[in-house]
Amino acid sequence: MVPLLLVLLLAVILFGLGFAVKAFFWIALVVLMIWALGFLVRSTNAGGTRGRWYRW
Repeated sequence: MVPLLLVLLLAVILFGLGFAVKAFFWIALVVLMIWALGFLVRSTNAGGTRGRWYRW
């Protein structure tokens, strides 16, 4: 009975990790798309030239 519970617990943990990795992958894709859009449509400054695309 204990080995069966350990296998079920392992399956639940691995399923949870797989779901989390997949969710983080989609979140990373959304952030990458927002960053790319911000890079492409950055505003111009008073001189008419493009500003820096980074903030630091």
